[in-house]
Amino acid sequence: MASSISADVVDSKSPTIAMPDDTLKRDVQNPILFECAWEVANKVGGIYTVIKTKVPVTMQTYGDRYTLIGPLIYKTAPMEVETQEPTDPALVATLQSMRAQGVKCLYGRWLIEGAPRVLLFDTGSQYHRLDEWKADLWNLAGIPSPPNDHETNETIVFGYLVAWFLGEYVAHKAHTAVVAHFHEWQAGLAIPLARKRHIDVTTVFTTHATLLGRYLCAGSVDFYNNLSYFDVDHEAGKRGIYHRYCIERAAAHCADVFTTVSGITAWESEHLLKRKPDGVLPNGLNVVKFQAMHEFQNLHATSKEKINEFIRGHFYGHYDFDLENTIYMFTAGRYEYRNKGVDMFIESLARLNHRLQQSQSKTTVVAFIIMPAATNSYTVEALKGQAVMKQLRDTVTEVQARVGARLFEHAARFHGEGRTEVAPEDLLSAEDQVLLKRRIFALKRHTLPPIVTHNMADDSNDPILNQLRRVRLFNTPGDRVKVIFHPEFLNSNNPILGLDYEEFVRGCHLGVFPSYYEPWGYTPAECTVMGIPSVTTNLSGFGCFMEDSIHNPSDEGIYIIDRRTTSIDESVNALTNSMFDFVKKTRRQRINQRNRVERLSPLLDWKNIGLEYEKARMLALRRAYPDAFIGLDEDNGEDVEWGFGEFPVSVQASPKLRISGLATPGDLGTLTEEMQRLETSDYKGHWSRTGEDEEDGYPFPLVMKVRSRASSVMSGASTPGGGAFKSLSEYDLQKADAALSQVNGVSTASAIA
Repeated sequence: MASSISADVVDSKSPTIAMPDDTLKRDVQNPILFECAWEVANKVGGIYTVIKTKVPVTMQTYGDRYTLIGPLIYKTAPMEVETQEPTDPALVATLQSMRAQGVKCLYGRWLIEGAPRVLLFDTGSQYHRLDEWKADLWNLAGIPSPPNDHETNETIVFGYLVAWFLGEYVAHKAHTAVVAHFHEWQAGLAIPLARKRHIDVTTVFTTHATLLGRYLCAGSVDFYNNLSYFDVDHEAGKRGIYHRYCIERAAAHCADVFTTVSGITAWESEHLLKRKPDGVLPNGLNVVKFQAMHEFQNLHATSKEKINEFIRGHFYGHYDFDLENTIYMFTAGRYEYRNKGVDMFIESLARLNHRLQQSQSKTTVVAFIIMPAATNSYTVEALKGQAVMKQLRDTVTEVQARVGARLFEHAARFHGEGRTEVAPEDLLSAEDQVLLKRRIFALKRHTLPPIVTHNMADDSNDPILNQLRRVRLFNTPGDRVKVIFHPEFLNSNNPILGLDYEEFVRGCHLGVFPSYYEPWGYTPAECTVMGIPSVTTNLSGFGCFMEDSIHNPSDEGIYIIDRRTTSIDESVNALTNSMFDFVKKTRRQRINQRNRVERLSPLLDWKNIGLEYEKARMLALRRAYPDAFIGLDEDNGEDVEWGFGEFPVSVQASPKLRISGLATPGDLGTLTEEMQRLETSDYKGHWSRTGEDEEDGYPFPLVMKVRSRASSVMSGASTPGGGAFKSLSEYDLQKADAALSQVNGVSTASAIA
């Protein structure tokens, strides 16, 4: 059924009403932008970070023409949104009309940097229409919807509300182009609805990970080597997500522009969603540059000392290693044991432990695994360790104050005669010695330091704990690699490891993320922005992005492990070698490498990457309104130079950027789509793949080419909304193609012929 979804939804033979001769002209120079996602003002996962951090850049471009749309979650909305009344007459009329029919919504400013306008819909207020809308969805697109899937029910109600809103709004806003950008399947249902209803809105759909891909990878399937052979309908049905898959696929096929967050996800989407993406929109971060290089190094030292405090407590009684010669590594993210590469990380730690023991290294590695899981409470040993270390520190502070007072008193009494030396027994009283002995004896323990900080809800079946036991990483005195599994997200109120995530990352030396399935990978990106070296793979979007962007990423502190063309054992050995080489670095070498990593942060800055989103929206407008762009200045917009800014002469040379096969990042000239190529229906770019895949690349930056309207499916975005107009005729499409051909130096007659 899925194979016919896109054709069914966009069937150009659906009944229409006659269109008047004076077709509405919409202003494409100053379009209205609606960005729709389930995680607008609703923190669930990584898309919340994408939307939130991208807002300042988007606001600079659109200002009050930009509005975010999301679900109204009463638990968090009052803290996230400041309620305001809309000032746009079209928006006022639309919301009044919807509220009159029982729709509850919240409009205001999202309380984040940039303070964008936000519109949140209460899906619960329209649940009485759920069965009616489910029937309509089946009749419209052949998409089934089981009764007991709450997430799908929420998606359907939310999608219909958004489509309802867009239809009303464009009917009131008759002279301005409207772009609607949707993220992920939960927000994407409005796209096929808008297409079928011929709502005059231009749509962009970005998938951050395919549903089926995530499920397949979690099930120990050889995913990438069999990607082109999966029976997608069968696999989705076998996993009980066929209806969700249909929604995602319909959104991808019906959008004017379909994008993904990385080249690896674009390749995956082409096979699983059966549409080749129009380009790649990488995720970025808001990068704050320091005035001086040493500032972020100071932050590293401060945060590392806080981690040292935790380590002293956790390893009390077995604290027999030098913290000045200790390396902190970590991995973090959702508890996806295989997808996040935790299995590979633990196996590599065991091999690293053996190699350090064989080489008689004095360096100790402490590896943290930060992944939330079901727990009952903190372990007694973890709490006791921090308590006894705090008692010891408080006691030493008290004794230190008394010793200092006695020393001062002795020095003050000196009058030129007698001895100046002070005997230790005169400073440290018997009472102080007894108190110190009590605290020191309290540090004795007869058990090994725990490998987990919490009592797990299902200890015997936990994959991480079972693998740690299997490779015998028990934090024994002879182990050069110590392991700490912290099954909870970090925050400063934690009684054991009281650091925020950013503080913790800054205090570590190396982030290790050997993911098997990672469409982008914010964790290594965050490490890069904070100047922390990281390990990633060529199966993650971030790894592919860095591999395509710079020469020799390992020289810049980004270690990329090959998990695509090598065996598992070879990949584990490569990860072990990378970690072992890092451990052998001197303190000076690690400082220099942190400087190099931090210099890569402009690559991930939204100020640069955000331009790719703008290009995607402009491509959508060009496809919806091709005649509106004829005659526009080809150089509309200023070229933005790409680089790393001005750096002091004393620091290392700038990293070498790859430029072969790529357009200049941030070059707004690509918005003209290189007019000589307008007749093509594909895009070009470079993405490293093997063999026969080499010629079909997925580009970054987005190098886009406009598709001919006549050669593509009919788009509701091309037809004025409101329900009183007819879709474009074949002759209209031919005229548009002829006009485009004239730009390319081809005669109108030959184009129509």
